[in-house]
Amino acid sequence: MIDYILAALQGVVQGLTEFLPVSSSGHLNMFQHFTGISGEGNLFFNVMLHLGTLVAVCIFYYKLIFRLIKAFGSMVKKLFTGKLRFKSLTNDENLLLMLVVGLVPLFLLFVPIGNDMKIKDLADILTGDKSYFIVTGISLLLTSVLLFAGSKINRKNEELQIMGKTKLKSRYTVLDAITVGVVQCVAAILPGLSRSGSTLAAGQARSIKKQDALDFTFILAIPSILAAALLEFLDALKAPEGLSVDFGPVIVGMVVAAVVGYFSIALFKWLLKTDRTYIFVIYTAIVGLAVIGISIYEMISASTVCFTFT
Repeated sequence: MIDYILAALQGVVQGLTEFLPVSSSGHLNMFQHFTGISGEGNLFFNVMLHLGTLVAVCIFYYKLIFRLIKAFGSMVKKLFTGKLRFKSLTNDENLLLMLVVGLVPLFLLFVPIGNDMKIKDLADILTGDKSYFIVTGISLLLTSVLLFAGSKINRKNEELQIMGKTKLKSRYTVLDAITVGVVQCVAAILPGLSRSGSTLAAGQARSIKKQDALDFTFILAIPSILAAALLEFLDALKAPEGLSVDFGPVIVGMVVAAVVGYFSIALFKWLLKTDRTYIFVIYTAIVGLAVIGISIYEMISASTVCFTFT
């Protein structure tokens, strides 16, 4: 029973933090750290929780997803009839193309860095090794800084737009999409750096309307999560012990993450619309400082702060 309780709790953590700009990887890392669960041994479970939140975003954005599928068909037709022109793309066609461009930087994660390691492997090390727990705290502070900067830039751009000195964009350019894609790569490595928060800030820095920037980052998460899940599944199959998983708790965690994730998307969109994202600036700063303090204490005392379930 305790496994199911822990799975459900992690599903709540994942569902809330995947879409709210507070870092799901950072909060899962904290939960597993303080409960004594090995982060490395839970990598497959973590990915399955991400698949749960993937279901949530697909359901929430199902209308937009269908529009993008239709836009793909339209672009293929235009390509074969010789009518495909970049400047004449519809908004949905442009969004689809920019999503593809935004995924290109993810290939940077596969760049070798020596000792049979790739850049993406840094995420496993920083999440699985408790000696790197302080990285989570530092990354949460960085999330707070990025959210604050993004909010300030957006507010300034809105003021300039009212004065007629600038214009916020709804359509992404190639440079906008690449910028967001690179930021997403960095967030994929650092536990504690919010993917949604950092990519939202990147979009706002590129003068994208905040709601459009948020929709872009959520839709961009779909192929990113699918790719991560596939890679983790293949790694699990290659392991000496094979894929040995109790799927009962996994399913519970996924369902909880999906349900909670759906409502967290709606909550974040409302908070962004009503300019209440400062809540997350304060929250990530406080939690980040707390994690750094705990990490320093653990390094000095050579003991781990742990809350066990009995």
